Amino acid sequence: MAQFAYTALNRQRVKVSGEIDAGDRRAALDALRAQGLLPLTVTERKGGAKENAKAASGGAFWQLSSGPAQKMKPAEVLLFTSELADLVEAGMTLGAALNTLANQGDPKSGICVVSGDLRDRIMRGEAFSDAVDAHPKTFPAIYGNMIRAGEASGAMVEILRRLTEHYERNQSMKSKIVSAMTYPSIVLGMGVMAVIFAMVKIVPQFTELFKSMGHELPLPTKLLVSMSEGLTKYGIFIAIGVVLAVVALRKWIAGSGRLRWDAFKLKVPLVRGLIASGAFASLAYTLQTLLANGVNVLNALRISEETCGNAVIGAALRKARERVTDGTTISGPLAESKVFPRMMTDMIALGEQTGNLPSALGHIGKRYESDLNRNIKIFSTALEPILIIFVAIMVGFVAIAILSAVFSATSAMGGR
Repeated sequence: MAQFAYTALNRQRVKVSGEIDAGDRRAALDALRAQGLLPLTVTERKGGAKENAKAASGGAFWQLSSGPAQKMKPAEVLLFTSELADLVEAGMTLGAALNTLANQGDPKSGICVVSGDLRDRIMRGEAFSDAVDAHPKTFPAIYGNMIRAGEASGAMVEILRRLTEHYERNQSMKSKIVSAMTYPSIVLGMGVMAVIFAMVKIVPQFTELFKSMGHELPLPTKLLVSMSEGLTKYGIFIAIGVVLAVVALRKWIAGSGRLRWDAFKLKVPLVRGLIASGAFASLAYTLQTLLANGVNVLNALRISEETCGNAVIGAALRKARERVTDGTTISGPLAESKVFPRMMTDMIALGEQTGNLPSALGHIGKRYESDLNRNIKIFSTALEPILIIFVAIMVGFVAIAILSAVFSATSAMGGR
């Protein structure tokens, strides 16, 4: 049996401390909970320098020195929010619900680590919204503002349900776009790999045969041989150059080129339908969720600007927010930006006139979500034959170049 020093909260939410004997830390935690205590720190007395250092740093049992994940993925945030809403609705206090989430599953998982930190902050007297804001990599601005609205209105469960719906919609739209891009990417990748394999392994064998024949090669064959020799000799440098180009492009997009890149995506045929409809649907739903839960217009526009994911749309929202401070309606500046479609700004204007802007935004979100589904079908239907033609051209060029050399050699031999 080992001895553990603990700090915990009793049923009256008063901090107490003491010692308890148990076989291990998990047994000590179970024993404390059986006594009606909520453990904050549990430290083994005879743990040596390692345990003492953990205790001195305030290391609670859910904080692991091995470096667990410090953030949650969007799918984990969705699960966390849904389960937290269920627990609070069942009658648990917020701290107890977070404690339950912190102690289920893998202790190194993002949900356990972040839930444990949120619980600690709440037990220290922080508001839940402030605790959420301390994890910006996990919870975007919309999350903290929604929670703040729930704290003010006393409707925390309803707010958590709406956040769950918000994440479910976003996850659904993202998964649809990813699904639409998966098949074309696989087809294109396999086609490129097949051509590279032919250039590196197959063409060099024919090259030696063609050279041994001692006659002039057709132009397509010359091009193929030159490309094959270049790829064989300088393939590693070409690969490095491609990687460096991709890295440079990503840095440019992340920096000064973000606006131009996002504007380019909104103009590319086939792709622009996916990008625009997805962005407009997400924007409409985000604004609806914020405004329907008491967040003021300026904050709603700021949060939407930060979470829209497109610099062009974000810039238009920023200008609209600046105009709204002068008393202008939202629809006017959005229409003047020429970024948003006329139907969208007209429906926003109608919502402003009727005093029911959240409802209008909900209709806009549904409209563009339907557009997204239709654009995904168009994209998939149109891209499949385009890729097949592209791959056929690459493979066909290799085949024609080889066959033309064979026919030329055969004709030359027949002429003799």
